[in-house]
Amino acid sequence: MRAIVVAEGDPQLAELPVPLPTPDQILVKVRAAALNRADLHVAAGHKHGASGGPGVVIGIEWAGEIAQIGAAVPAGFRLGDAVMCSGAGGYAEYAVADWGRVHAMPPGMDFRQAAALPVALQTSHEALANSGGLRRGESVLVQGASSGVGLMTMQVAKVLGAALVIGTSTTASRRSELGGFGADIAIDPSATDWPAQVQEATAGAGCDLVIDFVAGPTMNANMQAARVRGRIVNVGRMGGFRGEFDFDLHSLRRIQYIGVTFRTRSKEEVRAIASEMKRDLWDALAAGALRMPVSRSFALADAAAALDCTRGNAHFGKVVLDI
Repeated sequence: MRAIVVAEGDPQLAELPVPLPTPDQILVKVRAAALNRADLHVAAGHKHGASGGPGVVIGIEWAGEIAQIGAAVPAGFRLGDAVMCSGAGGYAEYAVADWGRVHAMPPGMDFRQAAALPVALQTSHEALANSGGLRRGESVLVQGASSGVGLMTMQVAKVLGAALVIGTSTTASRRSELGGFGADIAIDPSATDWPAQVQEATAGAGCDLVIDFVAGPTMNANMQAARVRGRIVNVGRMGGFRGEFDFDLHSLRRIQYIGVTFRTRSKEEVRAIASEMKRDLWDALAAGALRMPVSRSFALADAAAALDCTRGNAHFGKVVLDI
C-alpha cells in the first residue's frame, strides 16, 4: 500500500505492507484522512500521539470502509461499512484502529467530511462535558475558536446546553464566521481589553468555563476573563508551551485549571470518551447540527504540501487528503 512516512526532510510517499489488525482492531480501506496539528510534530520526527522516528506513518483521523475485523471486536461492525476513525497511521491506503474509536458514518455524509470529525468531536466533548464539567445554562469562552477543534467546541457547547458561547480569533474575517458555528459573541484576543469585553458580556461575572487551545501568553488574560471559581481547560498550545502565570490571580479567583491530552490515556479511557461522545452528540451530528468545514483537499502524494498548508494556518476548518 502507499503511505506517507516520517523521513529526513519532508514526509515521503512509501510502499508498505498492509497492516494486520490485532484481535481488538479493525482494518479500514482509507478514502480520506484529515490533518491535525499533532501531525506536524510526528512529521518532524517527534513523539506526539504516535511513535516518532523514520518510517512511522503520519495521521490520526480518517474515514473509509471496513476491510477486516479482529477476532475480539464486539458485534455490530460489518465488512464494507463506511466508518470514521481515530488512532495512528491514517495517511495511507489502509489503517487500523481500536474498535472503540471506529464509528459508522451518518447517512449522506461523504468521506472528506467524515475524516475531519472524529478528533474534534472526541476532544471537544471530553473538554466540555468531562474535564470542564459544563452544566446547562453556563457560559463558555473558546480561546482559539477558529481552529478546527475550536469550531466544533462552540457547536458542541450549544448542543450540551451552554447559554452563552464566546469565541476568539485574531483575524477579522474568521471572527465574522464564528456565528455560524455556535458563537453568540466573537472577540479579538489581541485587543488589550478583551477580558473586560468578556466581563461585560457576562454582566460582570466572567465566563463559567474557558476552553483554551492557545496557551502560551494567554493564561493570565484567560483567568481575568473567567468568573470566580470558574474552570479553565487547556487543550491545545498553539500559542506556545510556556508563558507567565499569575499565581495570585489564580488564587484570588479560585480557578480550577485543568490540563488534558489523549497521549497519556489508556485504551479503555479512550473507548469510554468515544462512547460518551457518541451517546451525547450522534443525534445532533446525524441531524446536521454539528459540522466541520473542509477548507482544502490534497492528493496523498501531496501530503507535504498539505502539511505546509496546515503549518501556515491559512485555512478555516480542516485540510484533508483524498486517498
